[in-house]
Amino acid sequence: MHSDLIQSLIGDFALILMLAAIAAIVFKLLKQPLVLGYIVAGFIASPHFKFLPTVANPANISFWAQLGIVVLLFSLGLEFSFQKLVKVGGTALLTCLIIVVGMMGVGFVVGGMLGYSTIDAIFLGGMISMSSTTIIIKALSDLNLKHRSFVPRVMAVLIVEDLVAVVLLVILSSIAINKRVEGDQMLEAVLKLSFYLIIWFTVGIFVIPSLLKKFRRFIGDELLLIIAMGLCFGMATLAVWSGFSLALGAFVIGSILAGTTEAERIERIITPVKDLFGAVFFISVGMMVDPVLMWHNAGIILLLAVVVVVGMITFGTFGMVVTGQPLKTAMESGFCLTQIGEFSFIIATTGTQLGVLGKNIYPIIVAVSVITTFFTPFFIKQALPCYNWVARHLPEKWGVLLEGYSKNAAHSEMSQSRQLWHKVVRRYLITLVVYTVVVIALWFPIRHIVMPLIYETIPGHWGRLLAALCGFGLVSPFLYGIIVPRTKAQERAQLVSESGKISYVPLGVMSVVSFLVTLWITFFYFKATLSTLNSVVGATALCLLLILVFSPLLRKRINRVEQRFLDNMNERENRRTGKNNVLVSDFHLAYMRVSYSCPFVGQTLAEARLREHYDVNVVNVQRNGMSYPVPGGDMRIFPGDTLGVIGTDEKIQHMLPVVEAHDSNDAPAQHKEEFVHFAIGPGSPLVGRTLAQAQLRERYKSLLVAIERDDDVYISPTPDVVFNAGDTLWIVGDPVELKALH
Repeated sequence: MHSDLIQSLIGDFALILMLAAIAAIVFKLLKQPLVLGYIVAGFIASPHFKFLPTVANPANISFWAQLGIVVLLFSLGLEFSFQKLVKVGGTALLTCLIIVVGMMGVGFVVGGMLGYSTIDAIFLGGMISMSSTTIIIKALSDLNLKHRSFVPRVMAVLIVEDLVAVVLLVILSSIAINKRVEGDQMLEAVLKLSFYLIIWFTVGIFVIPSLLKKFRRFIGDELLLIIAMGLCFGMATLAVWSGFSLALGAFVIGSILAGTTEAERIERIITPVKDLFGAVFFISVGMMVDPVLMWHNAGIILLLAVVVVVGMITFGTFGMVVTGQPLKTAMESGFCLTQIGEFSFIIATTGTQLGVLGKNIYPIIVAVSVITTFFTPFFIKQALPCYNWVARHLPEKWGVLLEGYSKNAAHSEMSQSRQLWHKVVRRYLITLVVYTVVVIALWFPIRHIVMPLIYETIPGHWGRLLAALCGFGLVSPFLYGIIVPRTKAQERAQLVSESGKISYVPLGVMSVVSFLVTLWITFFYFKATLSTLNSVVGATALCLLLILVFSPLLRKRINRVEQRFLDNMNERENRRTGKNNVLVSDFHLAYMRVSYSCPFVGQTLAEARLREHYDVNVVNVQRNGMSYPVPGGDMRIFPGDTLGVIGTDEKIQHMLPVVEAHDSNDAPAQHKEEFVHFAIGPGSPLVGRTLAQAQLRERYKSLLVAIERDDDVYISPTPDVVFNAGDTLWIVGDPVELKALH
């Protein structure tokens, strides 16, 4: 029996992969998306196609498809990051919400007209509200439109849409499990999701990048693949234990890893795994295609296809116009979104597995996706002719109104005072929410592990008091993070100078709210062990003690924790742009990938004269996995090389777009060079020697950036400079060689 199961599993897997390979070749020749080929292969392998052997056990394919969903969401998470979300800003979020809310409303109404149940209609709205990132990127690439001005707006909306889709998946799952739609249950689901997401992201960002950096020298591609997939499936399992879906956990851990300097390596090494299981997932989608059922529902399929196309164009264009885009850009963007894809299938799969979707809906959605995907390139090409037609027939008054609105939105800027208030309030709210959630999360291990151990050791009143104090001690650093003023003295002075003394009112309100939250949490911890009166007195006293006594002790620690968290979260972007690598005289280390359009391609470093033109030094060149530290002037520059350069932030930002011209790929992550600085002791062999005599480049593969001597700083010192005892040297190079030098 076991042998038959294994044989059918392997046989079914072999069959669908062979069919997928053949279909992929055919669709490549036809210049169509491979996704359509996989769906066709799935149909051929299904029981609905009688002319070829079919899979012996469809449950086998369902298992592989679940793995495909997990890996697909993990890879989407790797492409998503907080930095991208911040960059696209509120305009992309507003556009995305207009599209999703509008399409869900239309889908719900159409579902009701077709006689679907309430839950079926809600799921239908969710399925037709998600455009396919994969299909859009493929279509824009095939049409050679990736560098058009509207494309960044479309990609920004898709970034936000991926995040909204994950949240929507959780909400729809909650609706499906409860078999009804109730506002309080949906609110509970959203709050629960927010709580777990904050905990997962906070702990993950604080721990995982630090561990990867610590053990980086041991982690090759093979081990990194194992670690990445282990984290992927581990987080997916944790999400299920917490009452969510596998897909959510995979997306979360992918997003955490997206901020690390290993993100590009992980994306590269998991690509074959993603392609394999992604293909299996789309094959499983194709196996749901029932030609007879589709024939009987041809009218519904065509209706939904029209709804998707018209709705996406309408809401996409409207959303772009509302956020201040010109009508031309808005229409070009809206015409890109005229299809549904992978997230629609994932939502349909979730509804089917939970037993809440009618059996007809899944194949109908698949058919709608096939039709809209097939016509996507056509609609993208028709965007400009349609705009020209609209521009000719649009009343002149409306045209002037739209143009004026777009210009005002493009040039409208918040005053400096409002920008500062926005920054202060945002920082305050983020800190308050994150630290509060962390403290609440710590309650569970304290309540179920720490307190029982204390009660067993010291029973009675003293045991309860000790348990309360231990709980308070464990969370006190985070309570301090809540109660400490988040506004810097310079910011307070600027706010008062620009807005007057009235600024003290909102600042005071924020301080009072922080104190009350801290007081409530402390009272809650004491209430679990002591009487109410003792809890009130103890909580108040300890909050005051926290402010008066522990502030100097905790301030340094909490600042260090926050800085480590921010460094980990922004590690990938900081490493690429050089931010947060501050050296003497505002010098930074940054890495940039040489594009095919770079004007230095084919030249040697000496011929490129980067130091003369951009005032930067090249300290490393990486090529095909090989690293060349402190290269000589005869090193040639080729496309795909990664240059490690040192310079000021201004110079690096000036050089970056030239080197990476029209190249969207980020630099590889495996950079070993480090900046160090150390003082020369009286007994150092460097004392009395010149830079030329020290031979730092030849002997230690290192580059001297600057010398600090007394109150002076010497940038790019000349070869005849003499080292003195007490000089502080700023050097970049391989950490092993630098350690030997030190």
